[in-house]
Amino acid sequence: MPPSNSKPARTTHSRQPARTRSKVVLGGGALVAVIAFWGWQPLTSQAEAGTAFGARMACSCRFIGGRELGDCEKDFVDGMAMVSLSEDTTAKSVTASVPLVSSTTATYREGWGCVLEPYED
Repeated sequence: MPPSNSKPARTTHSRQPARTRSKVVLGGGALVAVIAFWGWQPLTSQAEAGTAFGARMACSCRFIGGRELGDCEKDFVDGMAMVSLSEDTTAKSVTASVPLVSSTTATYREGWGCVLEPYED
């Protein structure tokens, strides 16, 4: 059979117009922004509660109980893995923080025990 000189039939692919794609992208971006906004508040609230508990507990452990700061982390409850501790032995204070979200300091005061520093917004 001789070769055929006819061209193969072109197949057309259904493609969305550029405007429709940009609407989908903008809609998806808006959805992500709404989820991030609604999810951020509970995250910061939990971080603030976790750092306040961690600072006060670790301050008491360190300056009343006389334990090393690293040993005080053993007293953390489940869910506090993101909380890190640092101490200032001169001021007798411990700071608990969740990076980029929350930080709280508790200071040992004679007769009062460990007291949280005033909250600053």
